[in-house]
Amino acid sequence: MVAISIMRKFTEAARPTRSLYLNWPMGHPFGEPDNIQQQMRILRDAFTALQDITNPGAIIDLPYRWGRPEDMSKFKCACE
Repeated sequence: MVAISIMRKFTEAARPTRSLYLNWPMGHPFGEPDNIQQQMRILRDAFTALQDITNPGAIIDLPYRWGRPEDMSKFKCACE
């Protein structure tokens, strides 16, 4: 299993076996709407993580940045 996370503190608390973290707005764990290339890249990263992550509870911070800065504040979680 690989968790795709956009809420790092909750992922750290839950400690799934393997996790990928993206600093993206709520509701968009695989990327921007209609951005198929971006979504496929995240999916490929998840499959790679299945093989590469050997330490239980490891979280990999993916380097991708959200391309729509205006969305970051609009979808920010009140729980932070």
